[in-house]
Amino acid sequence: MGAPRRCFSVEMKVLPQEIIESPPWHPRFEEPTICPPLDFARIHLIKDKDGIDDYLAKNIKGLSKQEAAANRKSYKENICIDMLRQGYHKSFSELFTLIQKWNALREAAGPGSAIWQRQSLEEQPDKLDQLYHFLTRAEAAQRAGHSEEVFDNQLNVAYCFDDPEEKQLRNYLYEQCFNTAQLIKTDGGKRQAQAHAHMGLINEEQGHVMKAAEHYEAFYQLTEGSTWKDETGHTYNSLACEHLWRIYILLADKMLENKEQQQAIKTLIKAIRMAKTGGDKKMEGEAAYCLSLVYHFAGEDKTALSILNTSIKIFTALHDSAGLKRAYEATDKILVSQGKVAESLTYLEEFKKVAENANLSQSVVDACVLIGNIYNARGNYDKALEYFTQAFEAANTSNNLSLANETRTYCGIARAHKLMVVFNSHIAAEDPISLKYLLAWKENRSDVCTDPLTVELDGETSPCEPPPETSPCESLPETQILDHS
Repeated sequence: MGAPRRCFSVEMKVLPQEIIESPPWHPRFEEPTICPPLDFARIHLIKDKDGIDDYLAKNIKGLSKQEAAANRKSYKENICIDMLRQGYHKSFSELFTLIQKWNALREAAGPGSAIWQRQSLEEQPDKLDQLYHFLTRAEAAQRAGHSEEVFDNQLNVAYCFDDPEEKQLRNYLYEQCFNTAQLIKTDGGKRQAQAHAHMGLINEEQGHVMKAAEHYEAFYQLTEGSTWKDETGHTYNSLACEHLWRIYILLADKMLENKEQQQAIKTLIKAIRMAKTGGDKKMEGEAAYCLSLVYHFAGEDKTALSILNTSIKIFTALHDSAGLKRAYEATDKILVSQGKVAESLTYLEEFKKVAENANLSQSVVDACVLIGNIYNARGNYDKALEYFTQAFEAANTSNNLSLANETRTYCGIARAHKLMVVFNSHIAAEDPISLKYLLAWKENRSDVCTDPLTVELDGETSPCEPPPETSPCESLPETQILDHS
């Protein structure tokens, strides 16, 4: 089986969206059963004349009327007739329902959609084989009162519709599994747990966060103390912890949207508890980060900073550059809002040092940019340029072109701000010499010259030689130069 497909998360309005990754596509709790192809004639699938002649030569010898009729009918018709002959009327009805629903999905998606480009369900003999196999066995098990077998076969029918375009069919079948699971009392709650997990994902996918939370909580309670594992080797309980962690963060976001900060705090504490129970430090760090933001929103900055420190320790141990950036950025904002700029710079210098020691080039860039932004906002453009240049050099080392271009832009911004100081001073001077400097710079500005305001005042100074006054901005190394022409 390939990598699990993913569905879209509920959009968050207050907390950062990047914290919540899309949940895994519905997990395979059991390996899907593959049935052998059925022994029905597939002559209608053979398109070329030679193929038909070969099939007839090998198979059409002394056929009975029934066999001859089977070769004239479509594969779907043969399957349906066989279902009815064997008395599987419910399976026949369910197959027709699935085909009708599939066709309705295709029509609703319209031309150009992925499902429109595919063969119809009636023209997919392998899938029809699977549906025949599992539907008839589910019906036989239901007659015999074996609910466990009914559930297993219904689940395998759902697995037949694994593509995102078929999710409505898949959801319809998972709901059937959920109803069947409520009848099972002999497996310790294993199948009920599976059904609750699927229903939780369906509700989360549809944006029903509270309903999803109810299913995930039931999933968690049913799996406590169990050793059940899905096909990837993850225990059901750790999967339940992950789902609850995610849904509690989504619930907290909705609470914050409604200004229910204290409820959001309680919910995020539950998210941290789930992360710890599941043994996932990454989730624990993210939940702690979210909790610190809520405390900040509630005006409890001291508590927020303490929790952020916990989050930073977790992300540092994990070498998680993205997490470190978010946590240090939040720390910076809180300290600056309190007027503690020097303390914020100390924290960020520590961030830079930790990143350098751990060889986290992305984090080095993040730290330098955050420090540069502080200096830039306070008019210290020399220091801002110094740190933005360090960020650019670190980005170049990582061979990340996009990051290098981004940091190059920061350098350009700092240099422009630095230039504006001198430019504005010449404007404010309102004297002929300053005007000549400005006109000469406008005519000849080039990063090749040491001084972009170079001017020939008495015909003796070359345009590329610096005048007596100090240069308003020093050029960056050639690789860092922005083209201002």
